[in-house]
Amino acid sequence: MSNLLIALLATSFIVLLSAQNWQRSVRAVLILVVLEGALRKWVLPQASQFIYFLKDFVLIGAYLRYFLLSPVQTRLFTQKPFILILVSCMAVWGGIQAFNPSLGSPVIGLFGFKSYFLYVPLIWMVPQMFSTEEELYRFIRNYLLLLIPVGILAIAQFFSPPTSPLNVYAWGEDGPAVVSSGLNTVRVTGTFSYLAGYATYLLTCLCLLLPVISRPQPRLWQLLTLTEGGLIAVTSFMTGSRGLVFGSVLLIGGYGILLALTSFSSFSVSARKLVLPGIISFLAVSQGGRLAFDSFWNRVENANDSVTNRILSPFTQPFDNFYLKGLDGYGLGATFQANGILRRAFQLPPGELIPVYFENEMGRIGLEVGPLGFVLWYGLRLVLLFTLFRVSLQLTHPFLRQLALSVFVYQGVTFIAQMVYNHTANVYHWFFYGFIFLLPYLERVNQWQQAQTPNLLYGQPTYFPGTSNQQS
Repeated sequence: MSNLLIALLATSFIVLLSAQNWQRSVRAVLILVVLEGALRKWVLPQASQFIYFLKDFVLIGAYLRYFLLSPVQTRLFTQKPFILILVSCMAVWGGIQAFNPSLGSPVIGLFGFKSYFLYVPLIWMVPQMFSTEEELYRFIRNYLLLLIPVGILAIAQFFSPPTSPLNVYAWGEDGPAVVSSGLNTVRVTGTFSYLAGYATYLLTCLCLLLPVISRPQPRLWQLLTLTEGGLIAVTSFMTGSRGLVFGSVLLIGGYGILLALTSFSSFSVSARKLVLPGIISFLAVSQGGRLAFDSFWNRVENANDSVTNRILSPFTQPFDNFYLKGLDGYGLGATFQANGILRRAFQLPPGELIPVYFENEMGRIGLEVGPLGFVLWYGLRLVLLFTLFRVSLQLTHPFLRQLALSVFVYQGVTFIAQMVYNHTANVYHWFFYGFIFLLPYLERVNQWQQAQTPNLLYGQPTYFPGTSNQQS
């Protein structure tokens, strides 16, 4: 009872503290995503379960401040009403499935509802976090700095034995699996609780790094950017994740092709600036990271499943599973990997047994919400993806357009990847879709600032939005 009381008091304090400044709280969540695993594995392993939900408590406080205690900017809801309609329809169906009797307990359904919808409001909050393009660029530039210590830690993990304290998972589990008995190397996780989180983080950093590389920067920041690119290349192979490496190739290739098709001049500038990082990354992997590449290739050669099967099965598995429950599903949270822990912790009854194997995200969504929910969920994501692409075509400022293209390709590459129950991917997914509203706004601000420059040069009065300048 005393532990429960302490947890409630701590939760209340975090929510109230987060409600003081919602913009700062959202930034804190993005940092917590990176540091959460380190807290769970090494700093406070006895509080691993509480730390898992820490970022959620911070976000709840931010939501209270933004939606209840501050004037809501309704224009963001009305700009793209179809998105709000689809989110609402899916939320209603998700609410029904959260109380599906097949779950055995609505507690499982509530955890599932959280996984689907807790981060969705970021779409409407992100556009009000940054007031200028320069502010957004500085945030991205500073956020990428986290990659340096995280990447160095991953390298240390790779060259440490599997039994090292560095190579542990959260929840007190054993260290990562050995990639090859001959090479005796581990699959690194960095500061993250599990490998999937670190792989998601690396791909996200690559997505943000591509447009930053082509942007004019001081010499120091250019060197830091090159370092970050090299760490992404080396530690990607150290994860042993085929999805990450192939996804990175698709992200770079897709970004380059779309940039060439939409603005060849921007593509040529970016290509020239990518030559040096590309050479450095190649040398880093081929020389210093040779063991990492050999470990990765060993895993590829010894894989039990083919690449073709991994690509096609996510699209076929949902339709193979629909016959199990007809138009219904097993309920939100039915395939959550921590269900066993939740049932033991809350002494919940077992739910209905799912008689098929599930791993792919699309197959799991189909099992949980049924055909109707599947169409609503992926219909929403397709609409968001298409809308983001339209935004990228409408933007004219180079950095903003390149950022939109990179994020669009990232969302397309990860469309079939784990997202709902990969909370790292979940946060980034909805944060990036906030760019649908943010980037056009920043371009309008940039155009307005440029329009004021001649007035300032010639000494003419400048009229700022929402103010009036009167001469006495």
